[in-house]
Amino acid sequence: MGLRFVIDARRLKDFGVGTYIRNLVGALAELDSENHYTLVVRSDDIPEIGGLPGNFKKVPYERLDSDLLDNIRFPLFLRSLGADLYHIPLHRIPYLMPRPYVVTVHDLSALFYGHQSGWRNQLSRYKLSRGLLRAGKVIAVSSATRRSVANRMGIPPEHIRRIYNAPDPRFVSDPATARPDAQRRHRERTLERYQINYPYVLYVGNIRPQKNIPRLIEAFAVLRGDLSKDPKYKDLRLVIIGDEISRYPAVRLAMMKSRVDNEVRFLGFVPIDTLRVFYEAASVFAFPSLHEGFGLPPLEAMATDTPVVTSNVSSLPEVVGDAAVVVNPENVFDIARGLRDALQDEELRATLVARGREQIRRFSWKATAEQVLDTYLSVVNDAA
Repeated sequence: MGLRFVIDARRLKDFGVGTYIRNLVGALAELDSENHYTLVVRSDDIPEIGGLPGNFKKVPYERLDSDLLDNIRFPLFLRSLGADLYHIPLHRIPYLMPRPYVVTVHDLSALFYGHQSGWRNQLSRYKLSRGLLRAGKVIAVSSATRRSVANRMGIPPEHIRRIYNAPDPRFVSDPATARPDAQRRHRERTLERYQINYPYVLYVGNIRPQKNIPRLIEAFAVLRGDLSKDPKYKDLRLVIIGDEISRYPAVRLAMMKSRVDNEVRFLGFVPIDTLRVFYEAASVFAFPSLHEGFGLPPLEAMATDTPVVTSNVSSLPEVVGDAAVVVNPENVFDIARGLRDALQDEELRATLVARGREQIRRFSWKATAEQVLDTYLSVVNDAA
């Protein structure tokens, strides 16, 4: 007969959580043919997640989890599905959430770097703490996130299980099945379409305050000055793929102060096959974030053999191991130093690429799905 699990997949198109949902569902579909899964999706997203076996079905639900009434209406909708367990894949937990349920916490940065303050922030913390304590189990995507949930939200450590994320399999190619000529032509066409004919530092992700983009721009300006006479990198650019700059005044101000308006390009979100090309063609990948729950982009860059420079804080050292140059994200000159080393030291570059290939083998969606399914089963057994 099997158990009935419901996964909230409404954020399927989100930059980070969407990657988690898509790949977790895909791995569970390959792993588990016994239990039954219902994916709650918005109607427009139903075509985005196809090719699933018969024990998976999709049901539409249009209200967003940011809607205040979702605290009441979504739990009522979930109860109508009559599941044995519900999985909320991020820490937006409806106030009347039916039990038993599992919550995945990716990071808590919204509480500490967000725009809310005062009583609104306190209310958000209370609601989250209550939701996490009522959960059958909390999944944290790294040890750093697990510590943060325990220390900052007062959740007992034994109530939290660390289960790592993994890079999207579409970034991890199999050399034995690759078609170099076709890949090269696709890469050339893509770069030509975006008029990329110069070496560049790449950043991928959103531009929220904790991502530290103003300091990255300032560090890039320092780096440009250092490499102004370098024959290979004198025309170096910075390419940022993610949010639109218009939403972030601090980023615009950093551009103006650093005088690199013509050397920094903001491309917004791009399709994943295009994103892979940008990873592959980048001279170096920069990710000087101030806080990360896990940090998938550095692993995605490693999967495409691109050297990585990232922060020495939060979960990032845990995720990248010894396969990246780590820098102090609060020091513009240290970020610039790390980028310069990763660009000019050919021996270091080769070492980073080789270590990156080894590092990404530590993470797989198959292993993630096995541990998530084990968590589902244990929570259902405990609730029986």
